[in-house]
Amino acid sequence: MTEQDPSTAFQDIFDHLRRDPGVILFTALRWLPGSSVLRRVFTSHPVQYPLGAEKSVEISEGWLDTVIAKQQPFLAPDAAALAEVFTDVALIQSLGCGAVINIPVTTHGTVVGVLALLDAEGKYTRRSLDAVSVAVSAASGTLAPAFINSDQTTPTGKDTVLP
Repeated sequence: MTEQDPSTAFQDIFDHLRRDPGVILFTALRWLPGSSVLRRVFTSHPVQYPLGAEKSVEISEGWLDTVIAKQQPFLAPDAAALAEVFTDVALIQSLGCGAVINIPVTTHGTVVGVLALLDAEGKYTRRSLDAVSVAVSAASGTLAPAFINSDQTTPTGKDTVLP
């Protein structure tokens, strides 16, 4: 059996989530527990959010506890909630985004990565969170290995969503 290119799994879930609940900006971030950082391994916006960049989550203890420790999705439905957790709110808003869903991807009880979906302020609700959770759970068999094997992931440019 041959290993699937990690970017294929990320592109597939991105395509699915663009239909429901909708996505303007999408990134896949590999969790590196030893350094408590997230490394971007897939992005719909490689200019603004380049691959390989690392994002420290130490400043966001509540986010870290929810998404990494408790392995639960995180919803920030508006810009005020985003500003409590993310330092790049101005860039996020410049792309037309004001809401985020972060959902952990796990294997064998361990978080291997986090998917970040961003859309317009007020766009994401509890129903959106449920739709994302169901889709990611169904795709976990391809997503978890994609995160684990993502060191060489590059942007595909396929159907890139522009602001």
